[in-house]
Amino acid sequence: MELPVALIQTNAGPDADANVARAAQLTDIAAATGARLVALPEYLQYRGPDDGFRASAREIPGPFTEPFAEIARSRGCWVLVGSLAETSSDPRRPWNTSTLIGPDGTVTAWYRKIHLFDVAVDDGPVDVESARVMGGTEVVIAEVEGVRLGMSICYDLRFPELYRSLALGGAEILAVPSNFTERTGRDHWEVLLRARAIENGAWVIAPSQIGGPPGHPAYGHTMVIDPWGIVIAQAPDHEAIVYAVIDTDRVAAVRRQIPALANRRLDALRSG
Repeated sequence: MELPVALIQTNAGPDADANVARAAQLTDIAAATGARLVALPEYLQYRGPDDGFRASAREIPGPFTEPFAEIARSRGCWVLVGSLAETSSDPRRPWNTSTLIGPDGTVTAWYRKIHLFDVAVDDGPVDVESARVMGGTEVVIAEVEGVRLGMSICYDLRFPELYRSLALGGAEILAVPSNFTERTGRDHWEVLLRARAIENGAWVIAPSQIGGPPGHPAYGHTMVIDPWGIVIAQAPDHEAIVYAVIDTDRVAAVRRQIPALANRRLDALRSG
């Protein structure tokens, strides 16, 4: 089957209400063109100092998902709200949550980011995401019009075992909403996205932020990648909407030709 998709590339700042309003405006434009699935990036509600991030946390469903739910209802489409800060039991550490909203406006799935960005890159970002975010614990596969969608967020991209688990669970599309840093993105972003597509024979949709706070720019380069690893759509270096048509028959065709999922030798890999 064919699934028209639109990926939103945003440049969120420290005004949460304005960021959500702008993201919703772009979502409505994308849905009006006929996209059946509109996907947004990570941290779409806020980028700035940690205290502001914590203050931006809301319940899900809640005031920051409702604008997207209204668009889903009015346009009859699916919306992947890439990630928002979701209130948790710890006010200092909300979850980083990706939310899938169905055409009736209800939340059909949500994924809380498992792998948190605790890094120190020479001449690059130094971050401890776990100091402001509570890590998730569950792998999530959702359905969009009968197509199985594996959910992930940004830094998860560096952990191939997560995507193998999603593929083995039947995921045909792997979603990677991100706020990938410019310093690491220029060397790793496309390579990692294409690797996840190739090794799992799956489509990859990766809506990303661009720009951002001084000293912490995001790489952008929102992409759609087919199961053979070919980049079929990519955003320019500014706020944008990227359109593509996902042909899910390609998943079965690629997995038939290169049956990496079936050819695994776990018996040889297990340690004594």
